[in-house]
Amino acid sequence: MKKHLLAAGAAVTAAVAAAALATPAAAAPSPSAATTATVTTTTAAASSLSSHSSAVRTVRSGERVDAGGGYTVWLTRQGKHWTGPDGFEQFRSVVDGNLDLTRPALSHQGEGTFHSGIYGGPVRPGRVEVTDSEGRVTRATLLQLPGRPDWGVWYAHTAPTGHDVSVSFYARNGRLLVELPALDF
Repeated sequence: MKKHLLAAGAAVTAAVAAAALATPAAAAPSPSAATTATVTTTTAAASSLSSHSSAVRTVRSGERVDAGGGYTVWLTRQGKHWTGPDGFEQFRSVVDGNLDLTRPALSHQGEGTFHSGIYGGPVRPGRVEVTDSEGRVTRATLLQLPGRPDWGVWYAHTAPTGHDVSVSFYARNGRLLVELPALDF
């Protein structure tokens, strides 16, 4: 089952993305804000780092990163690009006005057990975690472009579950910045 913002229509997509990307952890996000999903993949290197160290990998613009399971992710100055096993290319903009980088921001796109999204804001990123309905936590892989510390992309693979996942974005010091709660569809 694929979940995408595009399914909701262009107007709703823009409103939902703006709400989800601008929702700080202190405020309770609306249910529609949680429908934006982000995908992350846990790597051995990221798992071995402490919660206070940064596991951000810097990649060149357009550099394709094998995210596992048939998924490829890459970043450009315009935003996040990805393809899945079906080969269909998808895109999430960071320059269309829906991303407020003056505050911590988080988005989520989910396709089965693959999750990804955009994180950003003025605080240095520490980690993104995906939590399933059983309480299993998967640490995401974080990518960013050189000279662009204000935003990046996360992705992760989770265990199969019949429910949606929640996604949390933490600062380098371990402080929770944004959380997107799970929604059952």
